[in-house]
Amino acid sequence: MISGRCPCKEIDERGIMIQTLSYLGPEGTYSEQATLGYGPPQARRVPYDSIAAAVRAADRREADEAVVPIENSLEGAVTSTTDLLIHETTLKIKREIVVPIHHCLVLPPGADVDEVAVVFSHPQAAAQCRGYLERRLPGAGFSASLSTAAAVGDMLRSDRPAAAVSSRRAAELFGAEVAASGIEDAANNQTRFVVLAPQDAKPTGRDKTSICFDFSHDGPGILHNALGELASRDINMLKIESRPDKRSPGRYFFLLDLEGHRTDPAVASALVGIAEPAASFKVLGSYPRVG
Repeated sequence: MISGRCPCKEIDERGIMIQTLSYLGPEGTYSEQATLGYGPPQARRVPYDSIAAAVRAADRREADEAVVPIENSLEGAVTSTTDLLIHETTLKIKREIVVPIHHCLVLPPGADVDEVAVVFSHPQAAAQCRGYLERRLPGAGFSASLSTAAAVGDMLRSDRPAAAVSSRRAAELFGAEVAASGIEDAANNQTRFVVLAPQDAKPTGRDKTSICFDFSHDGPGILHNALGELASRDINMLKIESRPDKRSPGRYFFLLDLEGHRTDPAVASALVGIAEPAASFKVLGSYPRVG
């Protein structure tokens, strides 16, 4: 896996610069699956050891864009991504990609599932299969891996009888066996990925805008008044969540998704109204809405 600089920019036979996309690796992750479904076929797709490393690659222009998970339909926000968007990167959300997630219980070749003592996976993936694991492997411990694909490698190197929760593609890449498939606890398990780039998308007529903001002090109705900027203009709020601001206990950043593009007159006016009383305010991007 590459964790440093991406290869130098290349030109294809038509004289067009080959696009470089960074993602959470190694090969076989659901992040790779999202990346394969985005961008031109000839794009260079480069795996990184962590979400932060993939985002830093795009920040430093070592990659043109980064594809990272931001939300799962069962487990909610991917907080490492939201915290990066709030506090660290200046990249904007350019696109969203929704990927159906189907987990497999993976074993080393010839292993017996009844002997498994430890299960490796990314914590989000394991949480999405909590019910299955409690029923099928009630005595097995859990060990966190950096990704679902890395979990297969961790399993194969384990000195204890081990299994992994991962994708079928990862099992095939590592030469492991699929003991069971579709082990997620809900059939509609989906992960939303975002494409981060120096600029967000142009208006399409069916867009959403993501923002974050906080307040310097607490007070009755302060968040209600901010949300009223949307309601008074008939702008639909699609999602709201909060994250600790990391500076002092009890203070939070609010993250909102709303219908419309930041350049739409009503949306632009609402954003000014929300930003005015906020201590800090950031447009994370406007991009075409999926679903």
